[in-house]
Amino acid sequence: MGATGRGRSVLRSGVKRLLGRAGFDIVRSTNNLGGVDDFLPFEATMRAAREAGLSVGDHIDEVMNGTPGATQATIDELRALGVFAAGPRTVLEIGPGSGRYLEKTLKECSPDRYEIYETAAPWADYLVESFSVVAQPTAGCSLAPTPDGGVDLVQAHKVFNTVTFLCASRYFFEMARVTRPGGRIVFDVMTETCLRPAAVRTWATQGGAGHDFYPAAMPRQTCVDLFATLGCSLEASFLAPMGVASTEVLVFTKEA
Repeated sequence: MGATGRGRSVLRSGVKRLLGRAGFDIVRSTNNLGGVDDFLPFEATMRAAREAGLSVGDHIDEVMNGTPGATQATIDELRALGVFAAGPRTVLEIGPGSGRYLEKTLKECSPDRYEIYETAAPWADYLVESFSVVAQPTAGCSLAPTPDGGVDLVQAHKVFNTVTFLCASRYFFEMARVTRPGGRIVFDVMTETCLRPAAVRTWATQGGAGHDFYPAAMPRQTCVDLFATLGCSLEASFLAPMGVASTEVLVFTKEA
């Protein structure tokens, strides 16, 4: 939840209202490249989580997203699918943001190396200090610092519904490039499965002009067909809650 995208800015008004009720104010970070800290201020969020007696991830699920347990539910589904069973030694996450999926992933496996690509410097620094992950330099939609074919698990959660179609597609090429044969690629997108008429109506009317770029839809078959050309087959999929609707989590395996 921390990749670059214009959709990040449109979330700020709603989160600002939520933080306002708790006595916080949202401000733009001066040390940020357009990531999650634009709408999820580091210090205020950490303070609110501590006062609530919750982890940062559980606080975001319960208070800010209104879906308690949503992150854990996704991790549980991935566990049931055997994503962590092989004990991935190298994990890469795009846009971990507050680290709510990262933290729970580390409870499922013990990789030797966990790389992150996060544009919000305060959150990236926090994740490095708290979880000893490796923060890679971020530039555009590239994973250039990571070499070809060496990552066991590549994941991104609540990222690709906030960026443009082409930005997401560029990340897809990169994800396939860095994944080793037999490795997994996990991410969620807002496919047509998630866009029933009632959901579209709510998205279109609840946010006013702010929802011009978020949420960004992605045709499901486009993902499947593109990854097939990259030697990756769809293993499974399931829905995960997001706001008034859902996103579809896709699990791909790179052919050996």
